[in-house]
Amino acid sequence: MSNTATRRIQKECKEVVTSDELAESGITIEMLDDASFQHIHAYIRGPPDTPYEGGRFKLDITFPSEYPFHPLKAQFISKVWHPNVSSQTGLICLDILDYKKGKWTASLSLRVVLLSIQNLLATPEPTDPLDAVVAKQYMADKPNYERTARFWTQHFAGGPGEKDLEMAARVKSVSAETQNSEIEAISVLSCNSWDVKKAINYIKS
Repeated sequence: MSNTATRRIQKECKEVVTSDELAESGITIEMLDDASFQHIHAYIRGPPDTPYEGGRFKLDITFPSEYPFHPLKAQFISKVWHPNVSSQTGLICLDILDYKKGKWTASLSLRVVLLSIQNLLATPEPTDPLDAVVAKQYMADKPNYERTARFWTQHFAGGPGEKDLEMAARVKSVSAETQNSEIEAISVLSCNSWDVKKAINYIKS
């Protein structure tokens, strides 16, 4: 990585660390043991009045050697139930991160990307999904989508509030019957409208 790129990344990381706006929004970063600053972790608080409210979502951020002329790469480490985030891999569908769409410009920054990801949590775009299963649920049964997303936020991102005891019981039932982890049970139940029988049959098939 060039000295120019390294200085640019250092400047952007400092901007995030010292920003009162980002601190109030619940956005922080963690510097990893990398002298080049190419790899960091970020934390984003779920926006209010959404199923992600109060969750602390962890992301993996890497900067390419061509930065800022190529976009940084951002991926959720915390599992998220969202039409524009892969529920399996944490990959994010966001125009400004897609080099092929030409939405990224060298004037954009880490700060802008993190705020855009937080805004994406508040404003899903189900007609341009990355996770088709979540998008289908969002459009066909939004209350169930919100209930599922809130359960994931509580389970995987430390979201506040009372746990959904009915969903938790179904997770334990599927996990016990199939000898699979609760994480796998949550994922399969979420994709099968929380139908225990369908989830068990899917896992065993």
